[in-house]
Amino acid sequence: MTDNKIKDIKENARICCIGHITKDRVITPRFAADMPGGTAYYFAKALRRLKHDNFLLVTSVAEDSLPVVEELKGEGLAVEVIPSRQTVCFENKYGDDMNSRTQRVLAKADPFTAANLQSTESDIFHLGTLLADDFATEVIKDLSRRAVISVDVQGYLRAVEGESVKAVDYKEKLEALPHIDILKANEHEMETLTGTSDPREAARILAGWGVREVLLTLGDKGSLIYRDGIFHDIPAYPVENPVDATGCGDTYMAGYLYKRAQGADIDASGRFAAAMCSLKLAEKGPFDGTEEDVLRLINQ
Repeated sequence: MTDNKIKDIKENARICCIGHITKDRVITPRFAADMPGGTAYYFAKALRRLKHDNFLLVTSVAEDSLPVVEELKGEGLAVEVIPSRQTVCFENKYGDDMNSRTQRVLAKADPFTAANLQSTESDIFHLGTLLADDFATEVIKDLSRRAVISVDVQGYLRAVEGESVKAVDYKEKLEALPHIDILKANEHEMETLTGTSDPREAARILAGWGVREVLLTLGDKGSLIYRDGIFHDIPAYPVENPVDATGCGDTYMAGYLYKRAQGADIDASGRFAAAMCSLKLAEKGPFDGTEEDVLRLINQ
């Protein structure tokens, strides 16, 4: 793996998101609903709306969740399914502060392995971790030999005790992070990983551990991207009436990788991702806008 892979992403690069589609129960002060979820679902839905044709979703669900897969295929998405004994089931509960939530895990799916991903090819792999054992370090190492690796770190910081989710540190971070090109964490996750609440210091620490492009999402304070010793401050686009924060981080990453795959620079990609995230936050469920809607918000 070379340090030039991000710079070498070709135009219309193939993006492959690997992750579990979940069965979610979302509870907010405004509504309660059962819906499909997980990084894989929100990411795929967002890229479909952006009309990125060169995309593959690899997921793992039980037989009772195959109708959701068929729905995605019916929308024109390429989806490969690795059978699992169970589908992941989350309960996400929000209060008035949409930047925080409590979670319960009601069921877990089988982890992804290097063996069942050996024939999957892409220019960019985005690993949507939900729980700590979704992707072993060996899987990251294996995929990193083939493509740019993007990881949402959230799952590595979740330990399940009974049905409750407890925040823990990423046990194998020093071994895994040098093989990760793009790492996304929110403000709580970055503090768990690095021990600091200062985003700039956290970004430097993560880069020092081997990550080439650090993305820190900071809620309504915007986001910070760090690459090659340079900080990129990305503003948040205010949302007057936030409705549903579930999947916002996944939407951010979909927008960011979409623009990077088009050849956009870090600042332009970050602004696009932030605006897309704001549009999603204002509606229930996955991002349902268009690229034109995102650009309109940025220009406003």
